[in-house]
Amino acid sequence: MLEWFTDQFAACQQWVFETLVQPLVYAVGLGGRIEDAFDATGWLLVGVIQLVVLIAVIGPLQRWRPVEAVTDRAGIRLDILYTLIHRLGVFRVAMFLLLQPFFDEWLGLLRASGIGTLHLDELVPGVTDIPLVAVAIYLVVLDFVEYLIHRGQHRFNWWWGLHSLHHSQRQMTMWSDNRNHLLDDVLHDVIIVVVAQLIGVAPGQFIAIVALMQLSESFQHANLRMSFGAIGERLWVSPRFHRTHHRIGDYGAEGDGHETRGQGEIHGSNYGVLLPWWDVIFRTGDFSKRYEPTGIRDQVEPDANGRVREYGRGFWSQQWLGLLRVVGRG
Repeated sequence: MLEWFTDQFAACQQWVFETLVQPLVYAVGLGGRIEDAFDATGWLLVGVIQLVVLIAVIGPLQRWRPVEAVTDRAGIRLDILYTLIHRLGVFRVAMFLLLQPFFDEWLGLLRASGIGTLHLDELVPGVTDIPLVAVAIYLVVLDFVEYLIHRGQHRFNWWWGLHSLHHSQRQMTMWSDNRNHLLDDVLHDVIIVVVAQLIGVAPGQFIAIVALMQLSESFQHANLRMSFGAIGERLWVSPRFHRTHHRIGDYGAEGDGHETRGQGEIHGSNYGVLLPWWDVIFRTGDFSKRYEPTGIRDQVEPDANGRVREYGRGFWSQQWLGLLRVVGRG
């Protein structure tokens, strides 16, 4: 079955590339980047498939069992813009043009030094003959790296200055996953790509893993009253589980959920991206069955001067204010 899907995707990618992308690449004088353009076509197709799933599957689920009424439609439209930028490859192309030369040089130096790429799926005999098992191994490893990244985004003040933009959406929907500061995305993607290269994730496997992660994260952010039950909640991150990570929390002296300061972190629970396993292992999981308001406390609770923090209502204002927060001026 997996091979059939792979063949169908490859055929579709080839057709789109030859029909639309290749003529355009030659027309703008970039014939020397034809192989890169073919890879970009694959990412574009994955993004289109994801958007179809969002609109045809997750969207109706939101309307079926919403947690809250939709009121901030302007904010949601901005989230849609973030999603289109990321899922249709605009951000990835920019990343490629800016950072690919550095990646190539760095990896070349490693290989010249005799440091080869580790292939995790080759450490266990027979795994390479079972594609799904190989992908599963890489998915678990990369998901653990995602968990560590997420902890870092909440632990270090400068990184939280960027990541807080993601949490500032008080009207969470399936479009909210990509509401991130661009610099935060650059840092995240650099770490994931470097780790993927070091452990030997093949390009096709990497695309499949990223696509699965992105779709699952969109589902987790959905305005959807849904949990996976006592056992399922500990196997895969659900919309309820992730909403707990985004909740503002009580307004007591200690606060909870989104505002807990445990072990020096800004937030205290549910960092898992795909797998709640890490939250169970490191005791950061909160499996309570509440559906609370989301956002950041300083958006709704005035400071000593009677002011609440502004995170921006437009794309560029959000990006600018994020940079100001990094240097302690936002």
